Amino acid sequence: MSDQSWPWWPLLPLYPYGRRRTLVRELIPEQLWSFEQLQGVFYVAVPIRMTVARVPGGLMVYAPVAPTAEVRRALLDLEQRFGPVMSIVLPTASGLEHKLPVPAMARAFPNAEVWVTPGQWSFPVGLPLAWLGFPARRTRVLGEQGYPHGDALQWCSLGPINLGLGRFQELACLHRSSGALLLTDALVAINQEPPEVFDLDPTPLLFHARDRGDQPLVDSPELRLKGWQRLALFASYLRPEALQVPDVGTLLAQAFQPGMCNARSYFGLYPFHWRRSSAEVFRELQPTPGALRIAPVLERLVFPRAQALIVAWVRQLAALPELRWVVPAHYEAPVPCRAEQLQSLADHLEGRAWAPSDGNWAYLAGIDQALLRFGVVPEQPEVG
Repeated sequence: MSDQSWPWWPLLPLYPYGRRRTLVRELIPEQLWSFEQLQGVFYVAVPIRMTVARVPGGLMVYAPVAPTAEVRRALLDLEQRFGPVMSIVLPTASGLEHKLPVPAMARAFPNAEVWVTPGQWSFPVGLPLAWLGFPARRTRVLGEQGYPHGDALQWCSLGPINLGLGRFQELACLHRSSGALLLTDALVAINQEPPEVFDLDPTPLLFHARDRGDQPLVDSPELRLKGWQRLALFASYLRPEALQVPDVGTLLAQAFQPGMCNARSYFGLYPFHWRRSSAEVFRELQPTPGALRIAPVLERLVFPRAQALIVAWVRQLAALPELRWVVPAHYEAPVPCRAEQLQSLADHLEGRAWAPSDGNWAYLAGIDQALLRFGVVPEQPEVG
């Protein structure tokens, strides 16, 4: 368990807090590896992925996860086979869950260069990167100070977009030798089955597979699938249309029942009720298994007035000649992908209603409208 300890969790107190189990998978033989952990709130946990790519002379770490002793040991095993960790890349300007592990990863590999997306920001006070733990002498800004590993990689920027408080920008990276496009948050392919990383810790699946707070956490393949579908809906829409929050009386009546008085089950406190089948709602979220899509929470809260930018970026990705796979930092990977699939996605995004405000999207739309009303985000964001 000490190998899975993450002492910096209080800076971003997400489940599973101070213990981060890691699943290491080889995605493309001797070229690309995935390091997956879980993160979430109230057991709404989804996988977060660090990708390690083989580059000339060693390795590149893209979108670091918490560098526990377990993670460092697996990276050292790769170093013995393929050479040292040469670069650590933070490919987003705003994703705190990707930013927080970088200083600790940099300390673990003191000879690696650290590359960050331009426009890094912190809240509520803007602080220099050095004050946030980034090593000043070996931290570089992607684009402004070049890019790591020369012709082995190709970079494609989404944004920047002015969000008011700060900027959104992601830098996708094509790993030419494997044909894998490394992404952060914008594009995802939501798993049809529970991701393998939940085998290390199925508690979030079992917690959300229930229909009442007084039901015990029972493990079965059917319940794991049910729990996963609900987790994906929470992560995508925050509050799907089919979800109803019980009144306080019902919530308390189901809590603290025999067998439920423990922290693992949150003492029976379960403020969720599904008005219709969550499996049906999940099919609406991901009607085509394995298909790439814009993450709904980003479409409605980050990109609601930037449709043209997203479409142009997807078409830019489609023009990458070596593209064969997509590896996002969340959900399924690797996702088989060809240029025509991305062109079709761009056409679909142009042809459908963008950032809807009804149905499953209503709760996200309410947040967006509140941010506009209070002047937190601009009506017309500056792009580029």
